[in-house]
Amino acid sequence: MATIALNMPRTQPSPSRIYFNEVRFELLKLSRNRAYLCSMIGFPVVFYLLFGVTNKASVFQGHTIARYLLAGYACFGAMGSSLFGIGAGLSMERGHGWLEMKRASPMPAAAYLLAKLCVSITFAVGITILLMILGTAMAGVHITMIEALRLLSVIAAGVVPFASLGLVIGLLMPSNAAPGVINLIYLPLSFCGGLWMPIEALPHWLQQIAHGLPSFWFARLALGSLGYSNSSALFAWALLGFYTVVFLLAAAFIFRRQEAQA
Repeated sequence: MATIALNMPRTQPSPSRIYFNEVRFELLKLSRNRAYLCSMIGFPVVFYLLFGVTNKASVFQGHTIARYLLAGYACFGAMGSSLFGIGAGLSMERGHGWLEMKRASPMPAAAYLLAKLCVSITFAVGITILLMILGTAMAGVHITMIEALRLLSVIAAGVVPFASLGLVIGLLMPSNAAPGVINLIYLPLSFCGGLWMPIEALPHWLQQIAHGLPSFWFARLALGSLGYSNSSALFAWALLGFYTVVFLLAAAFIFRRQEAQA
């Protein structure tokens, strides 16, 4: 029997479609992960209710403590979404061979990382909106539309350096150790950076150390969007950009070294 081969035209998906689908599937994956949702959304919300809403009558620098801590816990949620979403996610996918399969596929490598970054930004912005709703409804926090948009912009952009740090952790740590290592970095950065309480309430020596942490400058920018911080926004953005470049260079070095050893 003769076999007739039909040359059917193959339609290649457009690059934009590939990027869109990767973001969509990453968002769907994390949305179904109850442990991730409960920790990433639950911790900032519960901490804000405990320390912000319950102290709504307290005043700091001319504003209620609930308004001040709103910026800090928004940064706290943004850091968690990027460190766990990218760091722990990448480590797990490396350990289970999913990353190798992705690299063997024709999908652009940038689509994989960009999808994780976009989803981290989405969760960070969502957490900030939820905190603003809680602050307004339960603590009487007043935020103008301009201030809210400025805060959301800072949170979205501030995810990038911590996503870069998460990339380094994800490339270095095995899947069973990554969450613990991330907590050892995430929690001290949050406390020492003044995200859980005003930095002025910390010991003087710890305040000096805080000036070298990316979390401190992230919080300064968030507070500046609400009219608190007197720090230079340009200087803070420059430092966060510096941290981003350092983390990305470290991730590239680690990746190439692992490739050479494979």
